[in-house]
Amino acid sequence: MKTLGIVLGVLILISVLFAGWMMGYYNRFVNMDEGIRNAWAQVENQLMRRNDLIPNLVNTVKGYASHEKEVFTNIADARAKLGGAKSVGEKIDAANEMTSALSRLLVIVEQYPQLKADQSFNRLMDELAGTENRLAVERKRYNDHVQEYNQLRRRVPSNIIAGVFGFAEAAYFKVPEAAKVDFGTK
Repeated sequence: MKTLGIVLGVLILISVLFAGWMMGYYNRFVNMDEGIRNAWAQVENQLMRRNDLIPNLVNTVKGYASHEKEVFTNIADARAKLGGAKSVGEKIDAANEMTSALSRLLVIVEQYPQLKADQSFNRLMDELAGTENRLAVERKRYNDHVQEYNQLRRRVPSNIIAGVFGFAEAAYFKVPEAAKVDFGTK
């Protein structure tokens, strides 16, 4: 009888320790997931700031290059897509599409020296360059959080906890090569 009590006590102790271990990993995943959400919110803030700057930039360019309707339409479509995106993946795709459309706008700007001399345009380009820099910083922070989370998710034994509680892999914010552009002023 005494042996049964000892065995039962040891089993209870092991169960409590195992539950505590699981809760520790679970809480770590929750904290990391919240870190990713917070970092993504900062990325979204910069995307919205960029999105708010674009109409002014487009209107300034339109004054000099009104015949470039396709580029202006692409920018408007990209803004609408970003505004309507729901998931992180959709927002990343829309942001990349916007970056690509802006790069085409900058190619047009190169063809109009009088536009590059316009003070309003230069001010907007400086604001856009600053926003792109902040966006790059926030994108890196987001990706750092995703990397840490995904690494923990794949390691043994935390991968077991991740699988049991449904902690899915988080997506990186990757910018396609075609969308990489220098928004700095010359």
